[in-house]
Amino acid sequence: MINKKIKVGILGGSFDPAHKGHLAISKEAKKRFNLERIIWAITKKNPFKAESETLLSKRIKDCKEIIGTNSFIKVRFYENVIKSNKTIDLINHIKKNNNIEIYFLMGADNLINFHKWHKSKSISQKCNILVFDRHGYKKSSLKSKTFKELNKSILTFVEFEKVNISSSQLRKI
Repeated sequence: MINKKIKVGILGGSFDPAHKGHLAISKEAKKRFNLERIIWAITKKNPFKAESETLLSKRIKDCKEIIGTNSFIKVRFYENVIKSNKTIDLINHIKKNNNIEIYFLMGADNLINFHKWHKSKSISQKCNILVFDRHGYKKSSLKSKTFKELNKSILTFVEFEKVNISSSQLRKI
C-alpha cells in the first residue's frame, strides 16, 4: 500500500498583527490545493523587519481569534524547539515526518526578495511555493529573480479575490 502524503501549508511571519488577509490566503490555499491543514508559524522576529513591539503571546492569541472556527489552521511557535527563525530550519523540522508534502505560502511582496532569504534555493527544493497576489506587487514579483529562475511546477502564482490589508498598515492605525 502506498502512503498518501499529507498536504500541509505553512504561512510564516511575525503576524504583527494577524488579519483577514492571512485567513483569506489560508482558505484559498486549502480550497485550491487540497491542503489538509495549514500552520501559521509565528516568528519572534522577521529577519527583514524591525523587532515587533507586540508580545509574542498576544500575537498568538490574536491569530487564534482571527482563525475562529477554521480548525484546519494551527498556530505554532517553533523557534524554541528548532533554535532558529530561519524558514529552511522550520521546513527541515517539519519534513522529519516523511509523510508530509509542504506548501509554503507567501504574499507576492515576499517573492521579490526571496532570493535573499537564508538558503532560499534549499527551501524551493524541499517544498512547493504558493505566491499569493497582493495589491501593488504583481508586476514586480513576476519580474523577480526567483520567479524567473524557479520551475513553475514548484512555484505557483495565485490570483484570487484579494483582501486589501497588511500588517504594516494595521500597525499605523
